[in-house]
Amino acid sequence: MKTQLHATCAAVGRTVRHCPRALGALRRPARLIALAAAAAVLVGLALLTAAGSRSSCDGPCPQTPSSSDGTAVADRFWFVHRGLGPDGSVTVRLADMTGTITYPPPDHDEIVPGLVPWAKTGIIVKDGLDQGSDYAALMLTGEHGVRFQYGYTEDVAGPAVEPGTPVWLRLDRDGDRITASTSMDGQAWEEVGTAVLDGLPETVQAGMFAASPGDLTVRETAWGAGLPESRFTQAVGVFDNVAVEGGTVEGGAGGWASESVGQMNQTDWEKLHNPSGGVEDGGTWTVSGTGDIGPAGVEGIATVDRLLAGLPFTLAVLVVAAARFGASREVLTRNDLAARATVLGTAVFVVGLVAAGVAIGAGTAVLEGNGVPVEPLPVRDAARIAAGAAAALALSAVLAFAIGAWLRRKWTAAVTAVVLIAVPLAVGVLPLLPDAVAQWLLRTTPAAVFALKQAVIEYPQVTGYYVPSAGFYPLPGWAGTLVILAYLAVAGWLAVRRAVPVRAPQQPFSAGVLAR
Repeated sequence: MKTQLHATCAAVGRTVRHCPRALGALRRPARLIALAAAAAVLVGLALLTAAGSRSSCDGPCPQTPSSSDGTAVADRFWFVHRGLGPDGSVTVRLADMTGTITYPPPDHDEIVPGLVPWAKTGIIVKDGLDQGSDYAALMLTGEHGVRFQYGYTEDVAGPAVEPGTPVWLRLDRDGDRITASTSMDGQAWEEVGTAVLDGLPETVQAGMFAASPGDLTVRETAWGAGLPESRFTQAVGVFDNVAVEGGTVEGGAGGWASESVGQMNQTDWEKLHNPSGGVEDGGTWTVSGTGDIGPAGVEGIATVDRLLAGLPFTLAVLVVAAARFGASREVLTRNDLAARATVLGTAVFVVGLVAAGVAIGAGTAVLEGNGVPVEPLPVRDAARIAAGAAAALALSAVLAFAIGAWLRRKWTAAVTAVVLIAVPLAVGVLPLLPDAVAQWLLRTTPAAVFALKQAVIEYPQVTGYYVPSAGFYPLPGWAGTLVILAYLAVAGWLAVRRAVPVRAPQQPFSAGVLAR
């Protein structure tokens, strides 16, 4: 870390000769203890959180699937399928679409017919039956009409058709190219979109599917904070006029195979009333299913954000130490302040990066050892999140240092920094305040910079609870950085005004000077 500090000093030009003094000031035992304590808090709370988490599944929990690049995805649905060659198509008429929602608000005491907004039934082409394999699907949804979705993140809008209105769906395959089309009468077809799924095998699986994500509602606590709740739902599609060109026989009714992708038929509703599955009667297929196909949600998954839950406490330790460092009684020039801020920011970034990396890596290992499903996370994303957390801590520490240099009273500066930086983060990410208040705090205070570690991505085709208490920050990382830089500009200007402009170089003593 010392080498990194000197390299950073060298990058700031005029303050190079002041860096040794700044490094010496930072290396005093109390400040080194504060850096170590901050790292220990972050890692320790991550390990405690992971150690206290246990699996609630009967047997091994189903693992969260991941796509070819390692990103977590949702991939669970009922699939009636057969093989499709490199040049072929599947065509159906979706005659009807219904569904079931269990125990919705306000009383949560009934099972009612209905569809959640992103319930989906339709046709799909998929690279095998493994969860996470590539796909392209054309579907009717609960409230968003016809959609063409592929690659887990792409979503193209089609005609605005209501469930219950018959609609024709067709997927044409030409090698790796899949083209989606719809029709209201089976004669005049309208293209919805085209997807290229690189590396498809000669034979893929194609057919009819049904899926329905949980019914998400938010329960308000006494303090006004929201707690998300999700209930089981099921979608049912009725298909007729089923035609496949360029297909291969799989077995079962008419050469079709019927099975789930991912675990299904585990709930009481499925066991006692309407099991998920596919039933054929006189050429008409009724397909029932639950789950979703698309970007992963956070329901039941221990995300990285939980492992970094100690950040508000780590931040509090760092800003107290940084504010007291800035409020030193030494007579400092502006160059001295710049050098100390540079050294402090670099040290906090390095310590934060190591601590966040250890918290994520070790915490994930403990969770997996306890049988808790952990969201797959590519190394690049884990590195981005750890670096974002470290950068946010570093900028926060520099701001606290500037506040200390301005106020020149150690505990006054420390309390001011904690209230301004650490408290908004803590009350914003914990489910304590109404969502609107928490979002406002993380837009307007220096805590906005923690959007740099954003671990949750908002997708319009996923019904999610996108609020700070669920790990979602209201600003993008660059905007949160601009917010704290605005605060830093003001605090830095106030601190510089109180600093000694420049130390005048001392002239060597000589008799001539004495004579003058």
